Order: sequence, then C-alpha cells, then structure tokens
Amino acid sequence: MLRSLRISKVKLFDADPNVLRAFLGTGVEFVIAIPNENVRAMVDPAAAQAWVSQHVTPHLRAGARITCVTVGNEVFKGGDGALQAATVPAMRSVHRALAAAGLAGRVNVTTAHSLDVMAASFPPSAGAFSEAATAHVQPLLAFLSETRAPFLVNCYPFFAYMGDPARVPLEYALFQPNAGVTDPVTRLRYDNMLYAQVDAVYAAIQRMGHTDVEVKVSETGWPSRGDPDEHGATVQNAGTYIRNLLRRVEARQGTPMRPFTPVDVYVFALFNENLKPGPASERNYGMFYPDGTPVYSLGLQGQGAYLPPVMMFSHGARQVINLFATVAIASVAFVLS
Repeated sequence: MLRSLRISKVKLFDADPNVLRAFLGTGVEFVIAIPNENVRAMVDPAAAQAWVSQHVTPHLRAGARITCVTVGNEVFKGGDGALQAATVPAMRSVHRALAAAGLAGRVNVTTAHSLDVMAASFPPSAGAFSEAATAHVQPLLAFLSETRAPFLVNCYPFFAYMGDPARVPLEYALFQPNAGVTDPVTRLRYDNMLYAQVDAVYAAIQRMGHTDVEVKVSETGWPSRGDPDEHGATVQNAGTYIRNLLRRVEARQGTPMRPFTPVDVYVFALFNENLKPGPASERNYGMFYPDGTPVYSLGLQGQGAYLPPVMMFSHGARQVINLFATVAIASVAFVLS
C-alpha cells in the first residue's frame, strides 16, 4: 500500500528497528524519535551515545536514510517540570553523539510543540510564548538556530472555531472566501487561521531574538464527526479544510509574514481511529475509514493512484496517517500510530 501511494518520507514516534530494516533499499527518508519517557536519560552523554550507536549508525550503515531525530513530543504542554528541564540538554547531548559519529549536518535534532506554548497568538504580530515556556524555549531556539533545525508546532484551527463559533468565522478557519483579518501592527492581511497561527509563532520566535528558525506545522486537520458540543465537526467541513489546504500547499504558498517560505504541513490523519479514547472528534480525523473507503473526496485525481510522494509516521503499534508537504513538492504524508 505504501509503495502504491509512492511514500518517500517516514516519521516514526520511536526508532523501531524492524520498521527501519523493512525499508532498507527503498530510498524512503526517516525521522525517528526518542519518546518522552526516555528523554531524561539522554542528558547523560554516555546514554545518548549508546542510543545513537543502537538506533542510528547501524541502520545508516546498512543503507537506511535517517535525516532527523525528534527528542520528545509536546513536552512543554503538561506539568512535568523535570521532563521540560531535561529536553534541551537531551537534544544537545544527542546532537553531540551524532556529531561524534560523523553525522553532524546529515541528521538533525528537534522536538514538536502544541500551541499551548503560546501566551498570545492574535493578532499574529502579538505572538508570544507563555511565561512558563519561555525559560525552556530560549535555549531551545538557540540550539535550533545553531544547528539549523526547524521549530515544529501543531496547529488546529478546528479547536479555535469549536471553542468560539460565534466569533470565529467558519470560512476563515476552512480557507474559504471571507473578509479576512488585518494585523493592526504589520497591516498584513490574513485570509485563513492556520497562516495566522504560524505567523504568531514566527513573531514569538522573533520576540526571543531569532529570525533564522523556520516554523513547520507538525500536525493539522479537521474531524468529520464529533460530540454534540464539538461544533463544526462534520464530513463537509473536514473535506473542505483538507482540500483547500492541499491547494495552498500545491501552490507553494508562504504566510503573509514569510511569503517566500512555502509552509511545510503535516495533516492529521489518513485513517479514523475507532479505539482512540476521548471526545468523538479524536476518533474521526481520518480521510479514510479503517476499511479503506474514503470519508470524503480529497480532490485528487484517482484519489489513491495520483498521490504525490508521501511521508509516513509510526507511533509504536497504533497507527495514524498524516498528510505532509515538502518545500519542493506537494506530498502526502501518512502517520501510522
């Protein structure tokens, strides 16, 4: 199935050697991960070196293509202070271990964040990180700048609309024609919420003294079904959001603040997850039902046969599929979790 979809990039939420071995010789590029529960151990240089020796170098030697290691996921969202304090030191430790193995510049290191790290995101020019996150974000940005790695953020306009449907225009959230919003400081006009969220992160990063760190959207999507209080979770809205986003990606658009930097986007998700806990929306972000039938049309010729090069992500035994777009070509990314 992955070959029929022409998948060319894979992001794992772990470093499963069975998966890496299975893709040897395929040319597929991998992003592998150190789960949150293992981050603190990576502060120890010996532990980081052992991890790289076990999970990176032997696979590269065998012919695998590993381009990035993510250290933890949304670590600044919860209240685990020890994990948060350990993340950047662990990232530096892993980076040094990669450099010692001769992989500096070949395999970079980063981590992903939720928008909860933001204290303000509207208007975009007012973007600022929360006080609680600032102490950790400052050294993180210094590291990303030094190593030329991206800042990853998960953006869901659906949540903003669901939380305040009376004030957030649905058309603005879905990339549909609308009056738009003009930032009173920059005078830049925004015709969709996703780009406004991305630029708010850029503004927050600039406020911390950095203009050389690229922002990539590590998750976005829209559920096709939800609980009665989850306003906007419908098949029509989900299809509209994904189709319109795909058009933006295919056009290699940048945001108003970064018009010449095409937005990289991971769209959640390919399959619905019927066993996932939480609100009904959590089980209905997929573009396809588990039996492979589409939830809605993607607006792509042939639906499956015409998909451009794709990226797949794996999260242990659970599998979730996402949509990805590189700066060079629109690509469909699948996250298997």
